[in-house]
This record gives sequence, C-alpha cells and structure tokens, in this order.
Amino acid sequence: MLKKFALILFGGYVIALTILSLINVNGLPSLGSSMDDKFYHIAAYVVFTLLCFNYLRTLSLNYKIGVTIVVGVIYGIIIEVLQNTITTLRTLDFYDVAANTIGILIGVVIIKSSKSLKLK
Repeated sequence: MLKKFALILFGGYVIALTILSLINVNGLPSLGSSMDDKFYHIAAYVVFTLLCFNYLRTLSLNYKIGVTIVVGVIYGIIIEVLQNTITTLRTLDFYDVAANTIGILIGVVIIKSSKSLKLK
C-alpha cells in the first residue's frame, strides 16, 4: 500500500518540511531543553530518510541508501541556504546541518536494522 503512494508521501513531506523550514515556527512546543531545535531537525530528517528510501525502493536504482543520504544532505544544505537568503526570520546554522545529518544517519540505521521495513 505505501509503495503505491511512496512518491506522494515523500513529495508531500518535502513540501511540508520546506514550508515549515522557511516560516516562523516559534510556536512549536518546548521539549524542555536548550537543544529543542536540534531534536526537531533530527526527527524531521529521520522521517525524510525513511520516506525517501521508501520511494527509491520503487525505482530500479542501485545504491538506494547512498542516494538517500546524498539527497537528504543536499536538501538540508539547500534549505539552510534558503533560510539565510530568502527569509529574515531564519539563518544558516552549521549545527542545523549537523542535526539533519544525524537524523539521516539514524534513519539509515533504522533501514539497515529493520527487516520489517519492507512496506507493501
């Protein structure tokens, strides 16, 4: 079922993540840490990684995990650059890129360690 909608799920998530990355999100609930923003980045990119990989599984493509990592890192960098250039509310932050990358790597660990991730 999810394979059938993999592109729609991934595309919709990318659109939503892009919008949320470029607007004021000061209203997000506090997790009680000075690192709340980084935890949100990690969570967002874990989901990004899982949805990206799920979509790539529908294609006849080699190195799906590698492509997933590259797409995620490049997307995260592009978003950070856009935050710095087209918004006045957000700025480019190396630590956000690092948090995104940690989220991607966690997503890869989930993919690699879960035989039950074969979504149908």
